[in-house]
Amino acid sequence: MTGAAVTGTVAVVGGGLAGITAAVALAQVGARVTLLEARPRLGGATCSFTRDGLVVDTGQHVFLGCCTAYRGLLERLGMTAHAPLQRRFDVTVLAPGGRRARLRRTALPGPLHMLPALARYRLLTVTERAAVARPALAMRRLDPADPELDRQRLGDWLAAHGQSERARRALWDLFTVSALNIAGDDASLALAATVVKTGLLGRHDAADIGVPALPLGDLHGAAAGALLARLGARVITGTKADGIEVTGNGFRIGLARGAAAITADAVVLAVPHEAAARLLPPGALPPGTVAAWARLGASPIVNVHVIYDRPVTGLPFAAAVGSPVQWVFDRTRISGLAAAGGTAQYLAVSLSAADEFAEVPTGKLRERFLPALAALFPAARDARVTEFFVTRERRATFRQAPGCGALRPGAGTGLPGLVLAGAWTGTGWPDTMESAVRSGLAAAAHLRRALPALTEPDHPDVDASMMGVCR
Repeated sequence: MTGAAVTGTVAVVGGGLAGITAAVALAQVGARVTLLEARPRLGGATCSFTRDGLVVDTGQHVFLGCCTAYRGLLERLGMTAHAPLQRRFDVTVLAPGGRRARLRRTALPGPLHMLPALARYRLLTVTERAAVARPALAMRRLDPADPELDRQRLGDWLAAHGQSERARRALWDLFTVSALNIAGDDASLALAATVVKTGLLGRHDAADIGVPALPLGDLHGAAAGALLARLGARVITGTKADGIEVTGNGFRIGLARGAAAITADAVVLAVPHEAAARLLPPGALPPGTVAAWARLGASPIVNVHVIYDRPVTGLPFAAAVGSPVQWVFDRTRISGLAAAGGTAQYLAVSLSAADEFAEVPTGKLRERFLPALAALFPAARDARVTEFFVTRERRATFRQAPGCGALRPGAGTGLPGLVLAGAWTGTGWPDTMESAVRSGLAAAAHLRRALPALTEPDHPDVDASMMGVCR
């Protein structure tokens, strides 16, 4: 990088994907960045831990080909090779009783690329398959930015366009429940339209699925820490911010447990909306705005982890219908279990919109999910379960119900130099890794425009220098 040094100092509060993205983008254009994270490691909700020698991700995260901002972050972190995309969208859908179907796109241009797969989708009747075209064509004409769509339930709209209860559960829920973390019928139509239009009805490769080949802690947190160190940023983990004050020439970030406060010219507040509401100084946003964020609520994700003494499936991942199982992933290799030798297999079941499971004891979940997995994978009936455990993200995302769009703030606040980031902010995308990265880029770009100290003419713009988002 050439030109005079940028003298601005920026404190980024929150070390999830939004904070990492903002910190990298700003450090790359010369800002002196301090990244503050309350947990002992970076990555936020996308991190890993070790359990009895296994590396366990806090939750199973995947991405799509259309997630250009997230893919750009992976490229900047040097992790692209460790998060491969399918050569083409290909999902096996299982149902109890040995029934299965396959959804695989063709090389035709979108939206024609999905038509052959839908025509052969055996978990719907011929009549139901034919009826899918009507809402798909109507969805293409929707504008997700239309406030009226934000006030509508997806289920009501689909029913009005000829989709039966069975079709909504066996097809539409496959994509919307995992993407929006809410029961399919209850989702905001605006956010559902973003998912369907961008992922399924857009470019033919937009829905191709990417599954990390490394634990998330390595893919995001460790890689980000290494990059930020190379960029000269300071990373402080295990330290929680307890308040932000406006000073005469910037901001003061108070730290918990008596740690010395941090001062900065600018602050990126990249934490969940509940934490942001507590930390924002007075006057940052219009009266009532912050209080209204409570209506965003939260939706849980529960992950059921099962280790069998032998392989029970050869599928890398699969979806399920007519079962409490939603999506299941083979984590044998990524967890390190394969390196230990033997023939054991580790499956992780990812349950979105998991309100009914969030507080259920592990023993009860075992009674529910082991038979459910055996109904999908016959080989599991004769296999011995050597380990069963559960991880819970009780506040994994905000509740992406009608009306949520009006509550999501933009990056800017009423205080120059203080910006917001996080997947819950107004990115136009659901609360996903893509949304988190987009919010971090938006926050960094906003600061570049607002603060003279961060706009040295010899430095490239954040949007251009970071990743070329939305290629």
